[in-house]
Amino acid sequence: MTTPSVDHATTDQAAALDVVFAGAPLMAILRGMGLERSVRLATTAWDLGIDSVEVPLQTDEDERALREVARLGAERGKAVGAGTILTPAQVAVAADAGAAYVVSPGLDPDVVRAAQERGIPILPGVATPSEVQRAVSMGLTWLKAFPAQWLGADWFAHIRGPFPGVRFVATGGMNAANAADFLDAGVRVVAVGSALEDEAQLPRLAELLAR
Repeated sequence: MTTPSVDHATTDQAAALDVVFAGAPLMAILRGMGLERSVRLATTAWDLGIDSVEVPLQTDEDERALREVARLGAERGKAVGAGTILTPAQVAVAADAGAAYVVSPGLDPDVVRAAQERGIPILPGVATPSEVQRAVSMGLTWLKAFPAQWLGADWFAHIRGPFPGVRFVATGGMNAANAADFLDAGVRVVAVGSALEDEAQLPRLAELLAR
C-alpha cells in the first residue's frame, strides 16, 4: 500500500515536471555525444530557446557529460535530466550527478519507486494503454511515449480520451519535419536529438518554439 508521504512526494514531483516542461514544447536528448559535443549541443538548445536537456546515462563518459551539462544548466537556470535509467542504482547516480529529473525507456515499478523515494521526478516510457493506466495508478501524470514515431501522432489523439490528465513527451524519431504533427495531436513536449546539429532544421525548430 502506498504511504501518504509517498503520495505527497509524487504530487510534488509531478508539479516539478510541470515547471520543467512549462515553457518550450521541445526538449533535447544528447545521447552518446561525449562531453564536449554534449556541452556544445546543450548550449545550442538553450540559445535556441529549448529549456530542457536530457543526457542519457549508458557509459562513464555519459556521466561526466551529465555532470558538466547539469552544472552549466544550473548557471542558466535550466533543468537537465538523465535518460535511459534502467535500474534503481542509476537513479542515485543520476541524482548525484546533478540531474533534475530522470527518464526511463519503459515502466519499471522498482525504478519509479526508487525515484519517488529519492525525491527526484521520473518520466517513464509507455507505449500501450495498459502501461499508461498502470503509470497513472502510481500517481504519475507526466509520461514519455516511446517510440513515438512508431506509435504515430494519431495514437496521442486517441489516448487522450481515457487519460485526459496525462501529459506526454514524445520521444523517438522526432525532428523538425514531424514534430508539429505530434504537438497538434496533443503532445505537450517533443524530444529531438540530432536535429540540433542540422543547420537546415534549426529555423523550423525555432518556429515550433514560437508556437
